[in-house]
Amino acid sequence: MPETGASPLPQTPPAHSPLFRAEHFVWLTARVLEQRLFTYHFLNGGPDPVETALDAYRNTDGGYGHALDPDLRGPVSQPLHTAHALRVLDAVGRCGGQRVERVCRYLTSVSTPDGALPAVTPAQRGYPTAPFLPVVDTPPSELLTTGPVVGLLHRNEVWHAWLFRATDFCWQVVESLQMSHPDEIQAALTFLDSAPDRSRAQSTADRLGRLVRDQGLAALDPSNLDGYASHQHHFPHDYARTPNSLARAWFTDDEMSRSLDFLAAAQQQDGGWPTRRHQWAPTTALETRPLATIEALQTLRAYGREVG
Repeated sequence: MPETGASPLPQTPPAHSPLFRAEHFVWLTARVLEQRLFTYHFLNGGPDPVETALDAYRNTDGGYGHALDPDLRGPVSQPLHTAHALRVLDAVGRCGGQRVERVCRYLTSVSTPDGALPAVTPAQRGYPTAPFLPVVDTPPSELLTTGPVVGLLHRNEVWHAWLFRATDFCWQVVESLQMSHPDEIQAALTFLDSAPDRSRAQSTADRLGRLVRDQGLAALDPSNLDGYASHQHHFPHDYARTPNSLARAWFTDDEMSRSLDFLAAAQQQDGGWPTRRHQWAPTTALETRPLATIEALQTLRAYGREVG
């Protein structure tokens, strides 16, 4: 007999389906947080275990640390960790209330003079850090960090004094983008997909879509990658992660279908998906693939693809 109050058994996906194989990979390799997220998204799990796992990364200053973002090791709070935490809270419908009020106080404390966020603050100095995330005394404002945070807070109808200047920063940077790169475009999209001024967001996204195509920032035919490895490219599904994204209009139905076919076929023999993030240490190589796997399954499911 099961114990009184025990959690119900999770739903089991069909054997050998993409979801079944991914579940095996997650139980084999993932941190507790990603195990809880996988269970929430695909096995009828609840949000409480996810939030409990996330709390292990929270610091008393309201920010998050402890390598929540695998590219920054050590205990100290960092904006990138905190952005990651907001993505988790948004995913389980808990991005609000006092927990987010504490986050906004932390964001205020680490903001640059123009009200935006750096990627890494000087507090990271002395801890292992990815070589592409330099630690400097006066770090600049970064759309890569600020855009996703502002977008998620607007998406959840959070209103805090910190958001006013940070939102202005995002508009200024996004509307002035000329030469860009895929990570910056993705950050801009996270902001635009939830920015309160929808007509302004639509027109700005239309311009960014032309920029993406003109500058070749999306591989529109995954079968012809000009000799480069797939991890060196971004594809339509990397920008339009759901059909509701403003980026969906950037691509034809055929381009999106080919992109999703490529994503579905990218599941590896061990059940996980590869990660595009630069692998600079063994631990980060292990920790980033479960994140990529959950994201791939979510994208395929959002477009109605069968995963199990």
